[in-house]
Amino acid sequence: MTTAFSLAPLFRNSVGFDRFNDLFEAAARNEAGSSYPPYNVEKHGDDHYRIVVAAAGFQEQDLDLQVEKGVLTVTGGKRDNSNEGVTFLHQGIAQRAFKLSFRLADHIEVKGAGLANGLLSIELLRVVPEEAKAKRIPINGDKPALN
Repeated sequence: MTTAFSLAPLFRNSVGFDRFNDLFEAAARNEAGSSYPPYNVEKHGDDHYRIVVAAAGFQEQDLDLQVEKGVLTVTGGKRDNSNEGVTFLHQGIAQRAFKLSFRLADHIEVKGAGLANGLLSIELLRVVPEEAKAKRIPINGDKPALN
């Protein structure tokens, strides 16, 4: 009997990341109840990423985004009770509070966020400073090496 080992859960909480040690640590800390709300992590080119969170029933003032020490935290919770006087016969749209955290790789910056049609889109961009980029070193066979 063979079992396939999926690495998909490892990539769920990181964006632009290639460090397996940190990914394994994040997967070990992953809680079973962290699947609400559902979200996608999308790659749109080499340096462009997007996180899309299903935030049905939430308004902009109900959501908060913060970046601190390389961790993007998305929190949501209803702040007002605008349904006073309404009796639900069935309430299937979950509006419970949530907190999602995403560890961002080096040089990943949050460029903006927008809420449309119940989806919170967070735009991310990898901005590598010039001194951190790879440099090609020319080899000159005519000049002797320094001693």
